[in-house]
Amino acid sequence: MRYTIGLDYGTNSARALVVDCADGREIGTAVVGYASGQQGVLLDPADHHLARQNPGDYLRVLEEATRGALAAAQAAEPGFAPEQVIGIGMDGTGSSPLPVDANNVPLAFAAEFSARLAAQCWLWKDHTAIQEAEAITAIAKQLRPHYLAKIGGIYSSEWFWAKLWHCLKTDPEVFAAAYSWVELADFVPAVLCGVSDPRQIRRGVCMAGHKAMYAEDWGGLPDGEFLAALDPQLAALRERLYDTAYDASVAAGTLCAEWATKLGLPAGIPVAIGEMDVHYGAIGCGVSEGTLVKVIGTSTCDCGVVAADKQPADIPGICGIVKGAILPGFYGIEAGQSAVGDIFKWWVEGVCGGDSALFQSLTTEIAAMRPGQNGLLALDWNNGNRTILVDQRLSGLLLGQTLHTTRAEIYRALIEATAFGARAILERLKEYGVPVERIVCSGGIAEKDPVLMQIYADVTACEMLVSRSAQSCALGAALGAAVVAGAYPGFPEAQAAMTGVKPFSYKPNPAATAVYDKLYALYRQTHDAFGGVTATAALGNVMKDLLAIKQAAQLG
Repeated sequence: MRYTIGLDYGTNSARALVVDCADGREIGTAVVGYASGQQGVLLDPADHHLARQNPGDYLRVLEEATRGALAAAQAAEPGFAPEQVIGIGMDGTGSSPLPVDANNVPLAFAAEFSARLAAQCWLWKDHTAIQEAEAITAIAKQLRPHYLAKIGGIYSSEWFWAKLWHCLKTDPEVFAAAYSWVELADFVPAVLCGVSDPRQIRRGVCMAGHKAMYAEDWGGLPDGEFLAALDPQLAALRERLYDTAYDASVAAGTLCAEWATKLGLPAGIPVAIGEMDVHYGAIGCGVSEGTLVKVIGTSTCDCGVVAADKQPADIPGICGIVKGAILPGFYGIEAGQSAVGDIFKWWVEGVCGGDSALFQSLTTEIAAMRPGQNGLLALDWNNGNRTILVDQRLSGLLLGQTLHTTRAEIYRALIEATAFGARAILERLKEYGVPVERIVCSGGIAEKDPVLMQIYADVTACEMLVSRSAQSCALGAALGAAVVAGAYPGFPEAQAAMTGVKPFSYKPNPAATAVYDKLYALYRQTHDAFGGVTATAALGNVMKDLLAIKQAAQLG
């Protein structure tokens, strides 16, 4: 019997999962929340774009979650012993870089920086670097347009260089004290391996390529001349980062004696290379060419792959096209939405002051509504637009409300808005030749919300499959560990044995799809007008068309 452990570092908590390498059975799990800030996120009331995390939380949950999962496995599986664990894999949010000293110790651990927000980990949804991202895009268009071609044409404020540059501008003391910067998904594996020199950390190409403009085509990271055009200090930092990034077929290293003792595991077992949470999640859902994986949570990420012997087209508005990212031997293609579950949470908990009971009540109400019956149309940009406009200055919008509009009707409109955003991404991928023959969904929402999943099927006119695992990100990390530990010769064999889909799916209802086609046309008209796609836009028909659709729905 051989087992691996998958570690999944999310936005509010981290999960450890013990997996049977033979068939992907999940025999033990534990979830531990981050203790700092608001549900694990450090905020600034004066700047709603700011979102940081205390790196001390990462080490605490590493030990607590792993030991908890091992204890759960021992209780559930007779004969299981930690000595049977042959490898560990880890995924994390991204881009979530943190400043470290020359010994790979987070700068936030130093007394003089412990209270400085700039010294913490810059969480993926930190959008404070909007101006820097816009400047990077403008300068790259002039000097290195090929850098932008692989990231959809626009650099995002969610990404590595924009965040580092913003730190340099807003807290130069922290920037000067940082020897290097490490992505969360690279930091935790390095800690497990006992790597004390940031230059020796094996960085994952999925983080480097999608967020730091790394590509073998131009020799790795952006060149010093380009970075100097941003700021000479960024160019100087480049030499303290890394030269090579690796795909998931390469191990990050082996478990060091110190952390083997802390976790109660054998020293020397392989630690898989770190990947973005949704990238290992795609692997845990069985991603292959033709399969699009949607990991639906606080945000949504869409992941697909194209064989490395092909050259996928550059796709405007798509986050990245990176060779070796997600699945070794393929180009990894990523898109997504900056807020999905966060929008529902904002409405139900933040505005309506409700809890899980209200979520359930509203879900029951909207299940009885026909498409178009609420007479509403929303834009899903409450946290900016990640794809296909890539503009964090955009915000949410609700059209069509009357004096009789209910909170349930608004809740359904918000769900439909996220489905329309998902359809926009899907259409862009297909437009540029990315094969999408089936869609597999994962994440808490896909697992628990059949009403939303049916709306997604109806809006996109696509069948929605659901991953067999409710913890696909952690499963993917455990699968990566199984491969580097030698349990399988490669990822296809491991995926065939360890992943699958549930025995049911959500199939589109043609009548509902016909209504949603009309609503989607209004969504794209509004999307393009407020998103700046159309220079001049007449929107005088939108409210009237919504009323007409509403009246037709009410008449059945």
